[in-house]
Amino acid sequence: MVDAGKNGGSAFRGADALSRQTGMTMEEACQILNIKKNDLNPEQVTRNYEHLFKVNDTSAGGSFYLQSKVVRAKERIELELAEKDSSKEKS
Repeated sequence: MVDAGKNGGSAFRGADALSRQTGMTMEEACQILNIKKNDLNPEQVTRNYEHLFKVNDTSAGGSFYLQSKVVRAKERIELELAEKDSSKEKS
């Protein structure tokens, strides 16, 4: 997580709980996986994830850092989808 300055505040202060928990906002996760936030289709998330994970494979000359960001973006979106599903079940 990024430090917001000498006061020790988090860069995610005021952000939702999932952003604070994962260290990534939904906007960032959607940008990484090239998905529109209002069009969260689990199949599209998986397709984009698999493609980006493969093209960033270090054995193929890719970047471990970028591959890690792709993994974290997928996790963030999956948490968001799970939270939406659980809130629908409670209704």
